[in-house]
Amino acid sequence: MDNTKLFQYVQIYNVPTACKTCGGVLVYRGLGEYICELCKEKAYDNYGKTRNYIEENPGASAVEIEKNTGVSKAAIREMLKESRFEIVEGTKSFLRCESCGKEVRSGRYCPECEKNIHIMIEKQQREKLHENMQGFAMNTGGQEGHRRFVRDK
Repeated sequence: MDNTKLFQYVQIYNVPTACKTCGGVLVYRGLGEYICELCKEKAYDNYGKTRNYIEENPGASAVEIEKNTGVSKAAIREMLKESRFEIVEGTKSFLRCESCGKEVRSGRYCPECEKNIHIMIEKQQREKLHENMQGFAMNTGGQEGHRRFVRDK
């Protein structure tokens, strides 16, 4: 991960690096949870705080999550776009597909646009592969060649 992406990750997720109790190094344990090497105190990044709050309060709105955890709505929206969470069915909230504008519950694209994007990527890769392809009968420029092996008579 390059420094720019690392900085963005730390900014979005508010990754804790030092223990607030003793100043020790926090080690990532998974699911947004960190534990201090020295005093074993737990800390959470934005994902961990949001995840824990949603587990305790299913169907909570972004405003409610922001108010009770301190995680910004922008960070929550980014986590939704990364498909870390999904908007509950039956709510008035939703995201829009970045390609066609259709309503989506998580991610950046609706299933149809995501499928089309993958088809385009595959097509481009096949074209790139075909351009670089070399071998028998690919170059039909009438070049004269020499025999590599000659039969003994």
